[in-house]
Amino acid sequence: MKEWYFVIDVAKCWDCNNCFIACKDEHEGNDWPGYTLAQPRHDHRWINVHRRERGQYPLIDVAYRPTPCMHCKDAPCVEASAGAITRREDGIVLIDPEKSTGKKELVASCPYGVIFWNEELNVPQKCTMCAHLLDDGWQQPRCAQACFTGALRAISLEEEEIRLMVEAEGLEQLHPEKGTRPNVYYKNLHRFDKEFISGSAAVKHNDVVDCAQGIQVKLYRADEVLQECVTDVFGDFRFDGLPRNSGEYRIALQPEGSSSQSVPVDLASSISLGTILL
Repeated sequence: MKEWYFVIDVAKCWDCNNCFIACKDEHEGNDWPGYTLAQPRHDHRWINVHRRERGQYPLIDVAYRPTPCMHCKDAPCVEASAGAITRREDGIVLIDPEKSTGKKELVASCPYGVIFWNEELNVPQKCTMCAHLLDDGWQQPRCAQACFTGALRAISLEEEEIRLMVEAEGLEQLHPEKGTRPNVYYKNLHRFDKEFISGSAAVKHNDVVDCAQGIQVKLYRADEVLQECVTDVFGDFRFDGLPRNSGEYRIALQPEGSSSQSVPVDLASSISLGTILL
């Protein structure tokens, strides 16, 4: 059977918060019987855009990660709820407003922190993927409909179809080590949760320093080449997707017709090596 999935491209998110605003517009002050009670105006972020800045001036990267309910296949909240939270056959996880009344402990049952407590109504609440709209024939929930960059989309696919998409597009889940098997997949997630090594190559001619374009640069771990690239028109290069605190690397720059130049790097978090004069 087909299930609903969110596919989110971190590289396309501009932090416009249209998704958040559309969610508020749909749910704040509106009860949807059988699905959810009204969302309060403040505090709740049923889809939250997290922000991360990496690197140092002048080579800095800023990324934004929209984060809704993961609608997990093995959802801890469902297991902890004694029937107050259920997962539908189409993959959407819903909190029953009546059965969950007074159960504030369910907020802590979510390892992703996306269940919120409505103090006024005395119920836990979260993203419903606008199930009331999808059941009425809508093709997208409000958040995805409002995303003008295409960073956020909802799709209904068979298990084999989503598996093939994951392989073809290099999609990842958020914190797969939690073992919840989320129905939310991310593209370019490394922009948010991995580190990079960057720098600029330059050459000096007659006391004039200029950008070194087209220089071959390789990233080594011991004697193994992990990545390679060519410097751009500004002489810049970057190797991304590296684990935090991953230790010793070596950058080798190879100008045409000259001997290579190596720079050792001890990587803790994203780093700019500054200008390397060849």
